[in-house]
Amino acid sequence: MQLDHERLDVYDLALEHLVLANGIIEGLARGRSHLADQFTRASLSIVLNLAEGAGEHWKLDERRYYVTASGSATESAALLDVCQRLELLDETGPRAAKGMLVRIVAMRSKLAQSCEE
Repeated sequence: MQLDHERLDVYDLALEHLVLANGIIEGLARGRSHLADQFTRASLSIVLNLAEGAGEHWKLDERRYYVTASGSATESAALLDVCQRLELLDETGPRAAKGMLVRIVAMRSKLAQSCEE
């Protein structure tokens, strides 16, 4: 038995990103809890909003959750940029995470468009 969101490839990708983001967050230096907290919440928000959107019965509400998930993905990408600019991260993890976020936003866009039809 599966719930609607569990059938979405973008949901699986968002979960993979959450795991990768968690590793990046764990590697942040002490004293950067404000960045870690924001990155944790943004990464989790992607997953949760995709799940909520998939469970909606009204297309407009479904689209709203997908748009919010996209906003959280771009927020996560900006947090990666901030951490890199502050030289808090190496190159490997952030590059992979950013690639996942680009894919999530693209996949999410197709979901939101499907709600307009």
